[in-house]
Amino acid sequence: MATFACAQQPGPNPSFLDRGFAYLYELRFANAQEEFSAYERQAPENALGPAAEAAGILFQELNRMGILESQFFADDPSYKTRPRLRPDPGLQRRFDKTLKRSETLAQMQLARHNDNQDALFALTLTSGLRADYAALVEDRSYPALRLTRETTTRARTLLAVCPGCYDAYVGTGIAEYLVGSLSLPSRLILRVGGYKGDKQQGLKDLEFAAEHGQYLGPFARILLALAYIREKQPESARRLLAQLQHDFPQNPLFARELARLDQKER
Repeated sequence: MATFACAQQPGPNPSFLDRGFAYLYELRFANAQEEFSAYERQAPENALGPAAEAAGILFQELNRMGILESQFFADDPSYKTRPRLRPDPGLQRRFDKTLKRSETLAQMQLARHNDNQDALFALTLTSGLRADYAALVEDRSYPALRLTRETTTRARTLLAVCPGCYDAYVGTGIAEYLVGSLSLPSRLILRVGGYKGDKQQGLKDLEFAAEHGQYLGPFARILLALAYIREKQPESARRLLAQLQHDFPQNPLFARELARLDQKER
């Protein structure tokens, strides 16, 4: 069973996933999980269902802890001094359990068909989610880098099978940008360990995912907006934030950051 547009055979109705991810970007987490659960009931052997559920758990935790907001406002001293909330251990256990279920299903799917696109995408997504949790929630940089490299490998495997599975470019883009943004000595040390990075290539991959991604396109736009703010490209960030605000008006973060960008240029 396959979900992506480039798949050759019919599969479970992907509209559950489309709606679920749209709800995530609106911060309507209960609605998102209802859609993901509906997808899992329709396709209980498909690894994408629990992978999407895990994405919902991570987004809920990022929102509860104010992490995305703190990333946008990283240069604001008032945000640097705010007390950091601790990860919710119950959500963390659920997150880990759901990721393991997705990986188990993906390996079962790949044992039957080693080019199963949904299984390959699920593995790419689970690695990326683990990397995001390590980096953003737990603030553990090196484990996040290792997981990011794993995500890149899985993403490239998926793209070799399905060049039109554009969501995979989120994984390659994050890896290239993060490593490419490090200082030269750090990059050299990481290169010895097999970590390579090209910041400009990372931006290109994220831009491609932002434009063409099915489920992760909006997430790529969020990441790009963060990158453009750090790269001192406010107009590029403003364009993406305006698009996100238009598409997801119930999420207040985009409107707040747009207003902040306008205020800084007055």
